[in-house]
Amino acid sequence: MSFRMYVPTRIIFGAGSLNKLSRQKLPGKKALVVISNGKSTRANGYLDRTLEALQQAGAETVVFDQVMANPLKSTVMAGGAFAREHGCDFIVALGGGSVIDASKAIAIVATNDGDIWDYVYGGTGGCQRISVNPLPVIAITTTAGTGSEVDAFSVITNEETNEKIGLGGDARLFPKTAIVDPELMLSVPPKFTAYQGFDALFHSVEAYIAKSASLMSDMYALTAIENIGGYLARAVENGKDLEAREHVAFANTLSGVVMTMCSLTSEHAMEHAMSAYHQELPHGAGLILISLPYYEHFVKAHACDGRFVRMAQALGKKDASKPEDFLTALEDLQKACGVYGLKMSDFGMKKEEALTLAQNARATMGALFRADRVPLSDEECATIFERAYR
Repeated sequence: MSFRMYVPTRIIFGAGSLNKLSRQKLPGKKALVVISNGKSTRANGYLDRTLEALQQAGAETVVFDQVMANPLKSTVMAGGAFAREHGCDFIVALGGGSVIDASKAIAIVATNDGDIWDYVYGGTGGCQRISVNPLPVIAITTTAGTGSEVDAFSVITNEETNEKIGLGGDARLFPKTAIVDPELMLSVPPKFTAYQGFDALFHSVEAYIAKSASLMSDMYALTAIENIGGYLARAVENGKDLEAREHVAFANTLSGVVMTMCSLTSEHAMEHAMSAYHQELPHGAGLILISLPYYEHFVKAHACDGRFVRMAQALGKKDASKPEDFLTALEDLQKACGVYGLKMSDFGMKKEEALTLAQNARATMGALFRADRVPLSDEECATIFERAYR
């Protein structure tokens, strides 16, 4: 029953929440507003609304618009230099998980010397502690996938070494305020709604079967799984379904919170290896690609039979009575969301990469393997990649 919990982020949740930004106490006077290198934030008017709200609250603003999916170390370094050059004293992350992750890393670089990889634990990281307080961050999420708006972690790819590693865990990296406005998610295309929703789902699924699970983390995880199971397919089918968007956003925020008190498992390490070598692979898509053979491995190993049954029930299979029912429920949800037919080959992956990916996953994020209830060897990990290959 033991657990530790500390989530200092002020969460402002609900349709229309962006309209409340101008009334918030800001943590500085000049904001670096970080957005993606795509068009949607501008085209949908979210950037203009955010800039206007910040100006109404008395802050100056500059915009950094270079963040890509699976944010790169080089982009983080450029963002930190940009923040210093313009004298920014806080950051507003406006976008999905990649933007929020990059913003936390930029917040470190803006106030600390050296390279962001100096502060990474794992792989070739320098394992240094953050000496100077990072810039404070306000997170305005426009997607429902990573939960990054309420946790103290950031995932960055080192393009020079093919390493994608989570960094952080420092309480100073929690966003000061998270605005979760489902209205900002209405324009997310169906495919990416599904990718992001499954990312949120697997955060909670992994936390629920991890060795570090507790009564408190279970409460968050199961509620998130129930909301994804009940509403994700609706959000994919009709992106304008605000009720569905609200429930998926709620699940995403819960999944972010659960990661602050419980570990993920090797599934996330495995996907990080995939997208470290294949930059264009969306993180959620990578998780979907390996999920069925991954969870089948642990079902067959009888890692935690009762927990798989309970998750199947939470996904909507109320008559579930055996752990294999979770695999059925997961496959049914993937089919309902139109992502069951995803192929690794569509993203440039080859079956021969399996052992390389397995070894990379352990070398960069080995701690997640230690969270598994049943040990997963490199060979078994490679077999999961091979079985997932199409």
